[in-house]
Amino acid sequence: MKELIFSITLFLYPFIIDAQEKTNIADGALLRGLDNVSGEVIDFGIKSGDTYLLWKLDIKLSECRYPISNPVGDAFAHLTISQDKSESDLFRGWMVASSPALNPLEHARYDVWVLRCAMISTSAE
Repeated sequence: MKELIFSITLFLYPFIIDAQEKTNIADGALLRGLDNVSGEVIDFGIKSGDTYLLWKLDIKLSECRYPISNPVGDAFAHLTISQDKSESDLFRGWMVASSPALNPLEHARYDVWVLRCAMISTSAE
């Protein structure tokens, strides 16, 4: 029985690997911030490796990836968000543009989400 399961797994392995969407890495991202108290909305661009100060939040973009087949359709950004230069992070992980509620920043006042990846060096964003 184990040999049968192993054989089936070995046979299906190439199909499972091909099911993963291929991505490219952009040199930046376009993000949106919302202050839930004042209602202020700010769109801003950030380069990979840089930190952007939005109100009291320090937002650092580590990497932004986008699907090769649909570059404007989705974005996956790895962000680290902290408040007031504190040592502990409010958020650290991947945010997905098409599903912002999948892994959101949980903050009482501020919301931040990814709009899309951007090639900062070649765009006006």
